[in-house]
Order: sequence, then C-alpha cells, then structure tokens
Amino acid sequence: MKRARGFTLVEILVALVVFATMAALAYGGLQSVARTRGELARQEDAFRDLVRTIDLLNRDLGETVARPVRGASGQTLAAFIGAPDHIELTRLGFANPQAEQRSNLERVMYELDDQSLKRGRFAVLDRASDTQPQINDTHVTLDELRFRYLNHSGQWSEVWPTPQSTEVLPRAVQWNLRSKVYGELENVVEIVAVPIPTATSPAP
Repeated sequence: MKRARGFTLVEILVALVVFATMAALAYGGLQSVARTRGELARQEDAFRDLVRTIDLLNRDLGETVARPVRGASGQTLAAFIGAPDHIELTRLGFANPQAEQRSNLERVMYELDDQSLKRGRFAVLDRASDTQPQINDTHVTLDELRFRYLNHSGQWSEVWPTPQSTEVLPRAVQWNLRSKVYGELENVVEIVAVPIPTATSPAP
C-alpha cells in the first residue's frame, strides 16, 4: 500500500507567510477605506455646518428691524451695531410656537472667537445688569470674518452707525468669510425695513 503524503514543514511555513501577507494587505486596504469614509463624513459635516450657518446669518440680517434695546447699564443700544468683525442686531421672526407672552423679536450677535464663528442670542431685548448672551458654536472654523455696511447714499463703511449718520439701519450688509478649506466667500444682504409687531399686531 502507498503511504499517504502530507505537507512538509517548509510548505506549511510558505503557506502561512502567503496567508499573512494577503491578510495584511487586505487589512491595510480596509483601513484605508475606513479612513477615507471617515474623512469624507467629516468634510460633509463641516460643509453642512457652513451652509447652515451662512443661511442663518443671511436670515438674521434679512429680518433686521429698527428696534433699539437697553444695555446692562441702562444705556440705549442702537438697533444695529456693526464693527469690521462683529455685529449685533435686533431681528424679527423669533419663533413662538406655544404662543407665550413674549416678544417675537430677538437680539443676536456674531463674532469670531479664536477662529471659531460664534452666534450669541439674548434671552431678553432690554437687559438687566446680569444679562449675558447665550453663545452657540456654529462649528465653522474661519481665518477671517469681515463686515461692511452700505448707507442710503451708496457709501460703504466699516462701522455702523457712523458718527455722521442719522439712519437707524444700513441699506445693506456685506459679509466676507475666509478659510483655508473653502477659500473666500462673500454675500451682500439687503436690509428691508419691516413694521415691528406690537401686542395687538401679530408678526407678519
């Protein structure tokens, strides 16, 4: 009878080396796919945050109303305050789905804090001495945030209100965002004066 012939030790070692090499290549490929998918998901989230923030900024500017507020020290603050890298304004359209006894107006602000774009909102229009804004991180990273303000004579300014201006609101606001990822983005938002709702006049 013929004796059955098995694998030699060398053949087994060669097979193990080939299997280990193929497994390492396959694992490396899976890691690369996982990293690529993770990076794409991160970029998608970042782009979605940017689009949402731009939409919110445009909406806040477009709903600006001429409603000055009282500051923490009792001083009067203009309805719209603009600096080259900061804005604070009163906006219409503060949602009130439960019909609470409160205003439909809201005081909001935008500023760049350590390359992170922040949006702040005040719980009340006229502030008490301890009133502080609630700051929300938009998760948008920028290298620069710039604003310009157009008056009704067609002149641009870096601040609002200007010392010589008697206008309550600018005619338009230009914002400019610059980042390493998306480059430079800008838009001009027209400020349309709308009636301020009162207790007997519902918001439009």
